[in-house]
Amino acid sequence: MTLRMDHFTIVTDQLEATRQFYVDLLGLEVGPRPPFPVDGLWLYADSHPMLHVISVEQMPEPRRGVLDHMAFFSSGLGSMLDKLDDHNVRYRIIRAPGENRTWQVFFKDPNDVEVELDFDAEETPPADWKQRSKR
Repeated sequence: MTLRMDHFTIVTDQLEATRQFYVDLLGLEVGPRPPFPVDGLWLYADSHPMLHVISVEQMPEPRRGVLDHMAFFSSGLGSMLDKLDDHNVRYRIIRAPGENRTWQVFFKDPNDVEVELDFDAEETPPADWKQRSKR
């Protein structure tokens, strides 16, 4: 029986930029990783290895997979938008349709992977959130 998503894996030829993006900007933490024969990182949220990063010297051609995006449930919508602005990350903000109405922020990581951050519908956005959506 499948219980939950365990992790995502991305491949990068920009290991340090990828580490900075997910650690410094999104708040994941570098944690223990088995001694695989290739370089990389395991990035954790709440003591769970959520994102595996594999370092390569050159990106594979053709690129593998059809992952559309990865989403993380987050908190602190206003402060995250400030961080994205401070790091010159282009993003778009939407309000999910339907009953729940979560806030969703979409942007690209250094490897051109789309990242979605979901915030509780009760969070208060900055007054200028529509103008700040840059994508």
